[in-house]
Amino acid sequence: MSPQSALNPSRALEGVHGVQLVPHSPFATEKINQHGDFHQATCENSAVGADRHLTVQRVWQQRPTCLRPIQCCLHGDKNIAETVANVLTSLPFIALGVQAPRKNLNCKIYANSLIGVGIASSLYHSSRGNLRKYLRWADYTAIATATVCLSRALRDENPKLLMAASALFLPVQPLMVSAVHTGIMEVAFAKRALQDPELRIAHNVHKISSLLGGILFIADDMYPQTPFLHAGWHLAAAVGVGTCNKLLE
Repeated sequence: MSPQSALNPSRALEGVHGVQLVPHSPFATEKINQHGDFHQATCENSAVGADRHLTVQRVWQQRPTCLRPIQCCLHGDKNIAETVANVLTSLPFIALGVQAPRKNLNCKIYANSLIGVGIASSLYHSSRGNLRKYLRWADYTAIATATVCLSRALRDENPKLLMAASALFLPVQPLMVSAVHTGIMEVAFAKRALQDPELRIAHNVHKISSLLGGILFIADDMYPQTPFLHAGWHLAAAVGVGTCNKLLE
C-alpha cells in the first residue's frame, strides 16, 4: 500500500469485495465557528429544503383561478390590412384622452390612462412573435386601469377595500376589474342622466354603442376568422368612451 492510498481511504478500499463507498456521509457533521457556536449540517437538511420547495410549488399551482394570469387571445391581425385597420381604430382613444376634461387630479389621471389605452392597443396590433402575448396583457391591463381611473374620477367616495382589491387583481384578472368598474360607471351615468336632461342624448348614444360593442366583442371571439370585427369593436368602444367624457365636464 502506497503512502498516498493510506492517506486516502476511499482509494484504498476500491475493488475490495463487499465494500460499497458512499459519496456523501449520512452522519451529521459539526463545525465550531470562531464564536464557539455549533453548526450542524446533514443530508436531511437538503431533503427538507427540497420538500419545502415542492410544497410551495404545489400550493402555487393549485391557487384559485382568480389569481391566475389571463389567457390572452392572440388571434386577429391575419394580414396587413387588418393590422392597419386595428392600429388606426386605436388612435381615437389617444385623441379622447387628449380632449378629456382635466379639471382635477383624478380627471387628469383618467385622461392619461386613455392615452395609454390607445398606445398599448397600437403596439399590440403592430407586434408579432413572442412579444405579442406580453403586449396583449398590457392592452388588457391598460383598459382595466382606465376603467378604474374613470370610476375614481366619477366617485371620490369609492370604498378603499374595493380600490385595494382592484389594484390586487388588476395584473392577473384585468377583465374582471374592467367589468366591475364599468358597472359602477354605468350606474353613475344612468343616475346622472335621470337628473340632467342634457345628458340623456349622450346616455342613449352610450347605451347603443355599449350594446354594439358587446356584440362585436363576443362575435370577434366566436368567429376569429371574420375580418375587421375587432376594428369595429374599437370604434364602438371609442364612441362609448367619448360619451363618458360628458360626465366629467
